[in-house]
Amino acid sequence: MAIKRKRLGEMLIEEGLVTTAQVDEALSAKRNQEKLGDTLLRLGHLTEQQLIEALHHQLKIPIITLYNYPLDVSVTKLVSKDIAQRHQLVPVSREDNRLLIAMADPMDLLAIDDLRLQTGLMIEVGLSTREEIRRTIMKYYDVDKSLLELLDSEEFAELSEREVVAREDAPIIRLVNQILDSAITQRASDIHLDPQEGSLTVRIRIDGELRTENTYPKKIQNVITTRLKVMSELDITESRLPQDGRIKYYHNEVPYDFRVSTLPTVYGEKIVIRILDASNANISLSKIGFSAKNEHHFREMLKRPNGIILITGPTGSGKSSTLYASLNELNDETRNIITVEDPVEYQVDGINQVQVNSKIGLTFASGLRSILRQDPNVVMVGEIRDIETAEIAIRASLTGHLVLSTLHTNSAVSSITRLIDMGVEPFLVAASVTGLVAQRLVRKVCRDCSEPQPVSKREAELFAQEGIEAELVMRGSGCSSCNMTGYRGRLAIQEVIVIDEALRRMIMNQASEGEVTAYVKSQGHRLLLADGLAKVASGVTTTEEILRTVITE
Repeated sequence: MAIKRKRLGEMLIEEGLVTTAQVDEALSAKRNQEKLGDTLLRLGHLTEQQLIEALHHQLKIPIITLYNYPLDVSVTKLVSKDIAQRHQLVPVSREDNRLLIAMADPMDLLAIDDLRLQTGLMIEVGLSTREEIRRTIMKYYDVDKSLLELLDSEEFAELSEREVVAREDAPIIRLVNQILDSAITQRASDIHLDPQEGSLTVRIRIDGELRTENTYPKKIQNVITTRLKVMSELDITESRLPQDGRIKYYHNEVPYDFRVSTLPTVYGEKIVIRILDASNANISLSKIGFSAKNEHHFREMLKRPNGIILITGPTGSGKSSTLYASLNELNDETRNIITVEDPVEYQVDGINQVQVNSKIGLTFASGLRSILRQDPNVVMVGEIRDIETAEIAIRASLTGHLVLSTLHTNSAVSSITRLIDMGVEPFLVAASVTGLVAQRLVRKVCRDCSEPQPVSKREAELFAQEGIEAELVMRGSGCSSCNMTGYRGRLAIQEVIVIDEALRRMIMNQASEGEVTAYVKSQGHRLLLADGLAKVASGVTTTEEILRTVITE
């Protein structure tokens, strides 16, 4: 009698990895030909490591951890890079007439048949995550050899930078593409090309942390710089002034926008590339990381027809993501939404977006002034930088417009002081500002290697100060999914303050930040530290991350 194999969804529910509601949601959200596991991954209900462990139990196929696997480099010659990328697989080892391959989808029988015909070998299959496979392809299917051959040739010395970049299928073009592809594969947010005295260092920022990716010979620095300038349509003859540009790039048929910034240094031009995933433009408020109470308060702010909502925090704290999530919440045919941004990071259907161009006099202030003649319902100002912009934004809010904007301050309360310091009258601040949000990004504990640990004495003291109860916290021990860091991905911690009548009176009377903060806490609003510690208690981040990110007195 044949043994009936359990369905994947049933197994995942039994293991406690997902709920019945999440499986039902995935079944209704499945795209054409998409497998249930891939849908659960896309929705964030499951990690890749959890999926392959479930497939291992379901299909009895061994798991291959490529992160520290002693790969036989010679077998990579048996499978082309194109096939490896197309089918998400890597040849691992060969024994006699058997070839062991690591696959993300062991049920891809067409890929297995193609390999059997191409190599003439019997194919044995192991399971690996897509991310590990992509990293391995990047590592072993390298293009540096052809580049190094070109560097060592006499031909390179005779070519100009423009000629090297213009060569059809030039190795330098493939190298630059490899740098970009590798950064995307590793979920980097930024790429730094740092010129040194004798080399060019490439660093990437993953989950807010910079790490060195590679170091290249000094003699190809100018060629890489020229290639990136050509891609971002910058002036390749100008190396003495900073320049800004954009690149539209496709990785595995997914579009990415790169913001490119050059800066002259003593050792050449430093280039920083911000990677913008177009899918982030459609982010929803429920995915930002608001606590239930903070999300309720924020949504109530957005329902108001007028007033200013300020989102504050340093560079890289996720303010733009929260702004776009807010616009997505408001975006419907009944509202005329106009933004003025520097630069426009994501293009959103149904929203009129204006890019600042100071060279021709299109500043935040002048753009905002023109916007108010366009009959808007909602106005988003990328940043309030000066008194002129602040006054126009306030005037807009007082004449029936909902205004969303950002400020660079350390806390929500200090944004009130910042506006007054700019020169805005306290009574105008009190009359126009309806809500304040301060935000930071913290790293999340890796779901694949997280383990419960008892609360330390210091943590217990911090929790007690904020009225939070917790006996266990989660910490990651480090695994291949998180590059042995114990963290994977980021989420926001926030403080959300609704301006009520008492606060308005305090603002008009120019109460100190300490007095305002004490009042806000007395009303039950959680500040950044308290919101962060609540998320530590719920097991999504660590106390070390919160204390590293939030300044405590």
